[in-house]
This record gives sequence, structure tokens and C-alpha cells, in this order.
Amino acid sequence: MNNTELKQKLAMLNEDTEASFGIMTPQHMVEHLTVTVKLSSGRISYPAFTPSEKQLGYKEALLNTDLEFPKGIKAPGLGDQLMPLKYENLEHAKEGLIKSLEEYDSFFKENPTAQTTHPRFGFLTFEEWELFHPKHFKHHFSQFNIW
Repeated sequence: MNNTELKQKLAMLNEDTEASFGIMTPQHMVEHLTVTVKLSSGRISYPAFTPSEKQLGYKEALLNTDLEFPKGIKAPGLGDQLMPLKYENLEHAKEGLIKSLEEYDSFFKENPTAQTTHPRFGFLTFEEWELFHPKHFKHHFSQFNIW
């Protein structure tokens, strides 16, 4: 999805958009995507770890098949808790997401062989993040019926 398509989808999202599943508000969802993009570009660091065989199997299935994110999957370490909101409002959160994607593009242009830590799968390359992000965005955008 390019920036124009992303902005069109984000324009369909407002504070009152109801989720079809999950506990996130629209702003929580946008901020969650922003954090994930920042993790992928190294703007937020996550401690390195060795994934379990189960985690590696899930990584392989998610990244290299048509498998979609299951509804109700919990972000690692959060459980049923929502992260505190960082941005003043949803519009600022949307701007933050766009900015984080621009930083992601710049980071991997300057560091094409970099690997950054995913909280469930361990180190991912740019190519692996490029498989992960579209599925992750689709999952959360479909949560709010904007996909």
C-alpha cells in the first residue's frame, strides 16, 4: 500500500468508528501500528532474544503463507491492557503513523541489510518486515472495517 492509499484508508477512520473485534479504539490501533513500524526501523528498540521453535513456526507460517492474523491475538507483553495514548488526538496519531513509515523507508534505504527485533519473532530483515507490515495493517484496518 502506498502513502496515498494509506491516507485514504486512514481518512475513513474517525474517533467514533467502532471495532468489529478487539478492545482497541481507533486511536489505540493507529498508535499500535506506529509503535510496530518504529520497532521495525529501530526507532524503538526491543531486547534481542532467541525465538522458540513455536515462535519460529508461527513466523514462517505468517510471513510465507496466506495465513492472516487471527482475530483476538494479543500483542506480546500487553495482554488485555491498552497502552496509554501518546498523541493528543486521532488526527495527530495518523500523522505520527505516516511519519513513522517515512522513517522506516529512510532507515532501510540507508541500512538495507539491517535486522531489527520483532517482539515475537526475533530479528527480522527488511524483506521480512515487508511481509509482516501489510498483513498487520490489513488485520487492524479490517478490525475497523476500513480494509
